[in-house]
Amino acid sequence: MATQILMPALSPTMEEGTLAKWLVKEGDTVKSGQILAEIETDKATMEFEAVDEGIVGKILVSEGTAGVKVNTPIAVLIEEGESADAAPVPAAAPAPATSAAPAAASAAVAAPAPASTAPAPAAARPGTRVFASPLARRIATEKGIDLTTIAGSGPHGRIVKADVEGLTAGAKPAAAPPAAAAPATPVAAQAAAAPAPSADAVARLFADRAYEEVSLDGMRKTIAARLSEAKSTIPHFYLRRSVKLDALMAFRETLNKQLEGRGVKLSVNDFIIKACALALQQVPNANAVWAGDRILRLKPSDVAVAVAIEGGLFTPVLRDADKKSLSALSAEMKDLATRAKTRKLAPHEYQGGSFAISNLGMFGIENFDAVINPPHGSILAVGAGLKQPVVGSDGQITVATVMSMTLSVDHRVIDGALGAEFLKAIVENLENPIGMLA
Repeated sequence: MATQILMPALSPTMEEGTLAKWLVKEGDTVKSGQILAEIETDKATMEFEAVDEGIVGKILVSEGTAGVKVNTPIAVLIEEGESADAAPVPAAAPAPATSAAPAAASAAVAAPAPASTAPAPAAARPGTRVFASPLARRIATEKGIDLTTIAGSGPHGRIVKADVEGLTAGAKPAAAPPAAAAPATPVAAQAAAAPAPSADAVARLFADRAYEEVSLDGMRKTIAARLSEAKSTIPHFYLRRSVKLDALMAFRETLNKQLEGRGVKLSVNDFIIKACALALQQVPNANAVWAGDRILRLKPSDVAVAVAIEGGLFTPVLRDADKKSLSALSAEMKDLATRAKTRKLAPHEYQGGSFAISNLGMFGIENFDAVINPPHGSILAVGAGLKQPVVGSDGQITVATVMSMTLSVDHRVIDGALGAEFLKAIVENLENPIGMLA
């Protein structure tokens, strides 16, 4: 029987995508796990794998087609002996309603994806049809598994290979908890009370002026939506500290000389990542995220770092950063940044973490306030290190390299005293860099 291949949701924020390239053609036989196409999402160009086995009967969406909604049929898969000409062309399936999903935002980070809501298995009735791929049916038959007890994770609850692979006869996967309805936001209330001017109305204001109209791509739309939500729903407050970098700069120079033969060159940002990762362990209550009706305190130090790319930014996550050496963090960060700029990061590489770093010091910015991206509890804005006069412990005025930092904090997650303790730990780590190697 012909099976629809639907436009997949390859990232939590994806609502539509561009079918960049087909890697199969009509008449090709495909296996589960085979790469079918390259799809451009709001974040990256990603490969799309087959979940079923069969023959490509019809390709419904041609290469280069943009704006294809999630769950829209893009091809039809038929079984051996079926005619491709007889394969039906199904109507587009509606995209599922989703709550606002986290995404990279200016001076903010991509947050963890919401929990999936796989459909729970319904009680089987005599004659009820079970939707499952041929491969899933074969595995179930071999293992003696009753497919009517399985919750399918494929499109529209279809049972696929992964749903039955790890099960044994009589086993039932746990049903996912129901997704909570997204609460109304102040943004929606404000929009109802005082709607923003329409695009046409804004354009009329500049009718007599020369301008270029730039269409929004998926990434820029997501950034705009998430920043508006973040600033209107998160009770931000800001903590500011200056850190003296002279000891760190001298220590960095010594280390880089020792690492020359290994092709490693540590940056100040590498030290900042390490200092923050250790501070999350030293002040564990600050290693937290907002989860709607509760706070989640994380155990690992997963630090997200903003990376500017053309048209937006990514925030790849360095996992277990407190346990990694400075050279390992440096190499990993360089790799993630390089792939971020070509949009080659997988979703798991830019989702997660409880905290983020946005460093604009390299652009000469002395200080700024970063926007928290939910559900993160805080984000550190890092400015440039500048030579400044300072008063030493002996009361004498000297010159030191001083860097300004601002910690943006979600007051629902972190109170003032806790935020101050966290920022103090970061400063102390940076001003005592040798201690970070202990």
